[in-house]
Amino acid sequence: MKRFVTLFLGALVLVLASVTGALWLQPSAAAQTPPAPLTEWQIVDLTQPLTPAMPIWPGDPEFVIEPWATYEEDYYYINRISIGEHSGTHWGTPNTFIEGGRSADMIPAEELVVPAVVIDIRDKAAQDVDYRLTVEDIRAWEAANGQIPAGSVVILFTGWQDKWDDPAAFIGEDADGVLHWPGFGADAAAFLVNERGAVGLGTDTHGVDPGNDEEYAASFAMYQADGMILECLTGLDRLPPVGATLVVGGLPIQGGSGSPARVFAFLPPAD
Repeated sequence: MKRFVTLFLGALVLVLASVTGALWLQPSAAAQTPPAPLTEWQIVDLTQPLTPAMPIWPGDPEFVIEPWATYEEDYYYINRISIGEHSGTHWGTPNTFIEGGRSADMIPAEELVVPAVVIDIRDKAAQDVDYRLTVEDIRAWEAANGQIPAGSVVILFTGWQDKWDDPAAFIGEDADGVLHWPGFGADAAAFLVNERGAVGLGTDTHGVDPGNDEEYAASFAMYQADGMILECLTGLDRLPPVGATLVVGGLPIQGGSGSPARVFAFLPPAD
């Protein structure tokens, strides 16, 4: 077992080094200092807890936990659960909206270890719950942090992670049934996909599209590019604007459009 764990950690270090652009594996870079061991990296859990009281997209299946076996009667413990694929912290795959698109079981593991950038719009979201990220916002972020690297998941930090324990505030449904939370504007999403080569979009709300966007422009832009979407993230206040590497524990459900996921961010040690 110890040998398996050692091999697993070693393999993950190699993947993280590749994703973050480390060159030490290349012959021309043999003289460079290798990256720090994985044990020295900071690990941030970006996953909200799964509870029956958590916010659920209106109309989606409720999250149900029921006892299946008990210590007293069966001498072991296990629950049966029922949950929608897009409930809790979750990932979405192209077949969510694109018929014939890749499903959860078709995404290779190497696509689930990806660099991340975080765009913080908390101030704007606090002023406008329907705020839509613009191309100008992206360019302002790049002026401060450098151009978004191709192959990144771009995460929108809206502050909605702090509303998780208040489902009504998190969903923001009004009297007309319209949902309200901030998200990626259509032009911004298209820019990230077409001009920056983003392979995923993420957010701490229940959708990368603004809650009142019934055309789901950002989702379509990413899914049509064969990328993934991460929603209901948390812990974004612990991530830097650039430099984190995500490990997405999405379940490979046959034909699934995603699943609840355990999402981690790995942060390299400071120089």
